[in-house]
Parts: sequence; structure tokens; C-alpha cells
Amino acid sequence: MHSSSRPLALVTGASSGIGAALARELAQHGHDLVLTARRVAPMEALAAELRSVGATATIIAADLAKPGAAATLAQDLASRGLEIEVLVNNAGLGALGRFDRMDFGRISEMLQVNIVALTELTRLLLPGMVARRRGRIMLVSSVAGFQPGPRMAVYFASKAYVSSFGEALAYELRRTGVTVTVLCPGATDTEFFTVAGANDSIMARRLRRMMPAADVARIGYQGLAAGRHLVIAGLMNTVLAFAGRFGPHRISLPVTDMLNVSPGDQAANS
Repeated sequence: MHSSSRPLALVTGASSGIGAALARELAQHGHDLVLTARRVAPMEALAAELRSVGATATIIAADLAKPGAAATLAQDLASRGLEIEVLVNNAGLGALGRFDRMDFGRISEMLQVNIVALTELTRLLLPGMVARRRGRIMLVSSVAGFQPGPRMAVYFASKAYVSSFGEALAYELRRTGVTVTVLCPGATDTEFFTVAGANDSIMARRLRRMMPAADVARIGYQGLAAGRHLVIAGLMNTVLAFAGRFGPHRISLPVTDMLNVSPGDQAANS
């Protein structure tokens, strides 16, 4: 049972990057935490750090790439008597490559984590928030969701789903006491490019000064606390997002394609 008077926040993908940074922001602003991700050791280190600033931190290992993982996680929370007031759907996967050459298992994992698990976990925890007439939900999307992304077609499309879903949900819930915030970072200094196999892409090699995860988390938390529906992290990312949304695709598609090219792609196409 969660006996603290501090509101309890669940952060998915909390083992590193933006998820860990958001957990720190929440702890610093008076929340207790439930941390979930596949890797336990980094979460144990983070939990110790959070406890040092007065937060309680519960760790639940979960692989949201597995079908049914969101339901199992929700059942685990209920069995422990953990009433979630803030849900941060941060877990996400990316992969670089031409769609017809991409591993089908990786595609399935991206869809499962970025879309299915995010949707299911929101649906499972939202009714309790509505019944209590209080709660906050953050869906971590990306500026990638504002346009199509050649060589990362599934990832960009999945983030478009997250943004569309979140903005619609925010409108549906506008008189319930529950707010929904869509956070859209740009290129962030995390493990994303490594996990996505995109370290050698032109984008990763040229973006030497990516936004620190702590800055993204600070901006995101401020938007969450204010109940804002859409938060784009940083001025340049705001420009890129709206250029992607309103600019002609005949320009944005080849530019995105070029940025996602790796030396291996160049060699294969030469």
C-alpha cells in the first residue's frame, strides 16, 4: 500500500534518458514514484537517488514490447494498492532502415511499445483518475510525429499516433479533472540513437549538441503541471515541428531521408 501523502507517479521507460530525468523532476516536485522498464539495475540506482531527496520509489520490471505486458503491469499495481495519480507513458523504441529490409520482429516491438502498450496502459489507469476527478497523463511523443520519416517510417508514424491520440484525449477529458499533456522532444542526448541503430546516420553525426534529457524533462514537467495539452521542447524543435506539419512534403521528405542516411546506406546505393 502507498501510505504517503505525496501523489504517486508511474514512469515507463524509467531506466535511462528522458524517463529517468522525468522521474527526478517528479520527485523534486513532491511526487513518489513507480519506476518500470526492462532493465532493473539502472532503476535501482535511480530509486536510491530519488529516496535521497525524500521520495519513495517502487521498481516493477516490465517489458512493454511483450503483448499483455501493460495489463500485467496494471494488475501488479492494483495488487500492491498503488493508486496512480500521474501516468508518464515515456517508453519508446526506434529503428533505422528501409521498411522492406527491416527486421519484422523489431517492427512489431516498436508498434507494441510505442502504440499498443501506451494505449492499453492509459485505458487501464484512466478510469480510476476520472472516478477520483483528478489525475495527469503525459504521453511522450516526438517532433518526428509532425511529418513522415523515410528510413524511420514506422517510428515517425507511431509518434504521429501518440500526438493525435493525446490531443484528442485531452479534449475528451477537458471537464473531468484529468489533464493530458503530449511532450514532443527533438533530438535528445539519450541512448535512443544507439538503440535505434542510428549512431552513424547523418542526423546523429551532425547533431553534436543535442538537448540534455534533464532540460527536456524540466520543460515537460512544467507543461504537465500547467495542464498544457502540447509541449514542444525548445524553440528550434518548435520551428522544426511546425515546418514538418505545414511545410510541403516534397521538401520535407527528401530532407528527412537524407538526414537518416548512414554510411552503409550510401555504400549500398552507390
